[in-house]
Amino acid sequence: MIEVLLVRTSLSRLAPGLASRPAAATLLAIAVAAVGLGPAASPAAAATIPAGAGSYSDSRPAGTSGPTTNTGAPVTPKLTTAARDKPVPTNDWWSSLAYQRYGDNPYSTPMYGHPLTYQAKASGLEVGYPTTPAIVGDGRQYEYAHKADLTVGLSGLNSPDTKADAWSDWTVTPYWADGSRTFRATIGHGMPFVYAKGSGGDARITTASTPTVFSDDGNVLGITVAGHHYALFAPTGSDWNVSGTAITAGLGGKDYFSLAVLPSTDALATYRKYAFSFVTGSQVAWQSTGGTVKATYSLTTEAKEGTERGTLQALYRHQWLHTTDALTPYTYVSPRGTMKVRESASFTTSQKNNGVVPALPASSGVDKARLAGYLNEVANASDPFSGAADTYWTGKALGRLAQLVPVADQIGETTTRDKLLGLMKGRLQEWFTAGGASEFSYDKDWKTLTGYPASYGSDTELNDHHFHYSYYVYAAAIIAQYDQAWAADSAWGTMIKHLIRDTANPSRTDSAYPFLRGFDVYAGHSWASGHQGFAAGNNQESSSESINLSAGLVLWGAATGDNNLRDLGSFLLTTESEAITQYWFDASQQVFPASFGHDTVGMVWGSGGAYSTWWTANPEEIHGINVLPVTGGSLHLAREKAAIKRNIAEMERENGGPAQEWRDLLWQFESLSDPAAAKAKWDGVNGNYEPEQGESKAHTYHWINTLNTVGAPDMTVSGDLPTSAVFSKDGTRTYTAHNHGSTARTVTFSDGKTLSVPARSTATSTGPGGSNPDPEEPGPSTGNTFRLKSGGVLTTATTDPAGADTVASADGVNRDGTPYRPTVYEVKKVNGKVASGAATAFRLRVDAGTKVGLAPQVRVSYDLTGDGTFDRAETFRYFATDPVNGWEEYTQASGAQATTGSLGELKNGTVRLEVWNALGNGTSQVQTGTDAAVLKIPYV
Repeated sequence: MIEVLLVRTSLSRLAPGLASRPAAATLLAIAVAAVGLGPAASPAAAATIPAGAGSYSDSRPAGTSGPTTNTGAPVTPKLTTAARDKPVPTNDWWSSLAYQRYGDNPYSTPMYGHPLTYQAKASGLEVGYPTTPAIVGDGRQYEYAHKADLTVGLSGLNSPDTKADAWSDWTVTPYWADGSRTFRATIGHGMPFVYAKGSGGDARITTASTPTVFSDDGNVLGITVAGHHYALFAPTGSDWNVSGTAITAGLGGKDYFSLAVLPSTDALATYRKYAFSFVTGSQVAWQSTGGTVKATYSLTTEAKEGTERGTLQALYRHQWLHTTDALTPYTYVSPRGTMKVRESASFTTSQKNNGVVPALPASSGVDKARLAGYLNEVANASDPFSGAADTYWTGKALGRLAQLVPVADQIGETTTRDKLLGLMKGRLQEWFTAGGASEFSYDKDWKTLTGYPASYGSDTELNDHHFHYSYYVYAAAIIAQYDQAWAADSAWGTMIKHLIRDTANPSRTDSAYPFLRGFDVYAGHSWASGHQGFAAGNNQESSSESINLSAGLVLWGAATGDNNLRDLGSFLLTTESEAITQYWFDASQQVFPASFGHDTVGMVWGSGGAYSTWWTANPEEIHGINVLPVTGGSLHLAREKAAIKRNIAEMERENGGPAQEWRDLLWQFESLSDPAAAKAKWDGVNGNYEPEQGESKAHTYHWINTLNTVGAPDMTVSGDLPTSAVFSKDGTRTYTAHNHGSTARTVTFSDGKTLSVPARSTATSTGPGGSNPDPEEPGPSTGNTFRLKSGGVLTTATTDPAGADTVASADGVNRDGTPYRPTVYEVKKVNGKVASGAATAFRLRVDAGTKVGLAPQVRVSYDLTGDGTFDRAETFRYFATDPVNGWEEYTQASGAQATTGSLGELKNGTVRLEVWNALGNGTSQVQTGTDAAVLKIPYV
């Protein structure tokens, strides 16, 4: 149970960014240089370490502290001799194995691998599979808390501690030793298996209650404990012995055994196949090209018996939504919704790249004189940094100024622009020079760079480095856009690269910093706590500040010509965007338990989520903490416009009215879905309000009025340059891109639009929405594109009047995947050949009015010969409508849920589109007779 949600009442309510607030040397240098991060050697033994024009120290300033236990005692990593010199990735799902936060617990706190949970103890590893959520904290949090079903270890094992022995991208191997016995167990995200190795004793499983044996085949035993099914695998020739709650097996001179949690008892045969294919490592590889981000997640294995090298992996929702790889029927319960099992050692995901722009495009909706006045208020303030002293609040101030530089440049206020740049450079250079009132210090034990003055446990608990340093990286990227010399390695770029290496290091061979310290590549998001010392696992509150680091990497990489860093940023941002969509905002309404009465959470925990923050229960901050800072990296939030509407509506219900304290943040958030509504709120106060401390009236005014003019971000279209974006309003798209390069280039968008962008410039153009459609986005009717026509007809005609048809109620029953009283549209006598590389696409406008919890769903079927038998059926995931009057767009981008049969040549064939409500207890409507009510089939 989480016991720390609302205890920090002494903290300012304006304190976001508190998510935990609690090889040879030559080869190594080459490896790190390949990603553009400079020398990888550990710092020399000196008081001050040069870094380009800057420097950092190798010892903390007097009177400060590094990592400590909860009692304030210094602490060093708990690592085996084999791992001692390897940088440990603090801020992970298993960090308590290495960081002993509590002096009386030398093992670990609960670790949430999903589907399994774990906790180390003297006798081995507790294993659980929580499947029933609890609603706690006065209904403000849900959790699938760790509860041991069994403990895996060796007979007689009584270790004084547990250490981290080995780890890879999402797996870890803890180690126990008691002088007579040694024991290791490899565990990981998405792994239904625990792979054990031991010496000095028999394999021993201790169950929490007397198990039921459902299968006994010598070395393979199937048991049920607490309603969960497990399979135990000892080496061939061994035999499991069950005596009460103790289950043992001699290892026959071998040193390995394994167990697995089964989705059902009849899965035993499948899981048995992989029982001795031991996972030895995990690695993700990413690629960002042509507006698409792809990632391949691979496990390495070792065959302990036989030759099988495959395995089983459970994919999180944010992964299986974006893979076309085959999945088994097996599933697991998790705090992140359903996990789906793949029978393979790898899988690949693919998503549209969520672009990042330095600023929104210029528009006619902005009054330049008024904006100039707001800019001057900031640039000419007596203290533009508002007294900030520590890394976090200095970062916030840097972020506020950074957002205004390209805005000032956009309207020709070059003097103000340069003044802002000067302020940012000056403050960064202070921090990047050791020996002053503020500096960075390297800790050789933890292999981390900490800024002093520190705050919110960034020093004593290794919390939040990615939050704090995100602002420094982003600000430096804006400076580099205008002054490349300042960002050179010989100048201040080396210090920025140290911050990047500390927080988001792409190198796995850097001896000074760990690979991606806080970003959990399999979970899809970052963790904020450096020690993970909570019963609920690790946590992250401000997902948006994590996104801020990724956006900063995109812009820094682009501005300095480091495409590897730029593409790393794109991978991190695009991946975390989907995780935020699903796990913070529950946009598909398929993750949060039905008994949890909220549409969003302020904090995600390993065990679940909480409608809270670390420092206040105020709804504005709970909803706003995953929005700030609003930047050109925030556009990804517009992918789920219905979720934004639900989010704002809930905030206002919980708040008893519109936002007052963080109104500017929430206006900007709302403008990503409904710019007109946001502008009305801005106009209602006419600039008479106090900005959130990382915001300014200049930025908020420019943001809201620009989006009101060009429209909300159109996330159905992506550009082949990561620094590009598209907006749409009333059928017109606005395309924008910034070219950081030294030569002009042409940006191509996924709808066919091209944009010529001069060197070191931003370009913008407009065009009709839906023109030059690609196979993913149907536009006005053509030979293979059909409008929905009232009366159940699909037609290529464009002269039918606009209308709407009623979609029947689901009658309160879950109809997901099965048409129920569908509204049907058909066209017959269709001829065509399958178009290479094309896919079924549709665009529908649907509206549930004010009804809550409705979800239209679409199936498209093909009868290839018109004989009445449909040879191919494609069922798409449903679209959760909002309870606000107004049309919403439902497209094939929701993803395919199920596909049967194959496409082939259409000869007098029939094409059918069915739409029904998969959820809810009320009718909805679907638009007909317009270019927003179309089906495009993959035929020519």
